[in-house]
Amino acid sequence: MKSKPLPPAAGAERSIVKKYRDKLWNPFIAAVKRYELVNPGDKIAVCISGGKDSMLLAKLMQILQKYSEIPFELEFIVMDPGYTAENRANIEQNARRLEIPARFFETRVLDISQRSEGSPCYLCARMRRGHLYAQAKRLGCNKIALGHHMNDVIETTVMGMFYGAQLQSMMPKLKSRNFEGMELIRPLYCTAERDIVAWARYNGLEFIRCACGAAAREDGSKRAEVKALIERLRRDNPDIEKRIFRAVHAVNIDTFPAFKENGKTHSFLENYK
Repeated sequence: MKSKPLPPAAGAERSIVKKYRDKLWNPFIAAVKRYELVNPGDKIAVCISGGKDSMLLAKLMQILQKYSEIPFELEFIVMDPGYTAENRANIEQNARRLEIPARFFETRVLDISQRSEGSPCYLCARMRRGHLYAQAKRLGCNKIALGHHMNDVIETTVMGMFYGAQLQSMMPKLKSRNFEGMELIRPLYCTAERDIVAWARYNGLEFIRCACGAAAREDGSKRAEVKALIERLRRDNPDIEKRIFRAVHAVNIDTFPAFKENGKTHSFLENYK
């Protein structure tokens, strides 16, 4: 006799802790512990963009809250920057399907950023971050959680080298400079993007990509170029992503002629003699 199929939310949770335990749950827990992302008494706003990463993050944080001995609260917030009706409906449907109690709030981020003469993606990201911090603070939160994953860390590091002439990466957590007492955390920091994609497909979930017209040209972007390069390198070296990720955690400044600390540039000559 066949067992009765689980509801979508229960099935998604079960796949996280069973089928994808090694690929999703364990790296998530590793990041939470290694970088001390969740502390007793925290009230964390999980920021949902509508994509696969943030939706998975929401489920992971729900499961963690359910079973963790650390007492903390969660809010699930969705900033509508000017979505089409179709994209808004997709996010609402997925939130219901995964039983995520999402709070929506509206802004005009897409309209404003797309009319910018400079970099619309940079402006959009800055505006989104500010709105998310502000909304989280209004809800009494002290942290916001974003869905950046390990591949975001790797690609950001390589992009900084190739196009920014600097060794710069993405941190697992940051204190806000503009919102006192607020902190940003990235619990998917150790999670590979391909495993997130596999989880979404296994559960028959379809999520929106970035709704911005500028980002729709992603195939020509620098990040897309770096992503394609790393994928090519992975064919010959399957561990290339892990090696880059480990390198981010093993920077030896004794071997660099110069480095920055707190925004100030230092030369190796300062301590050479």
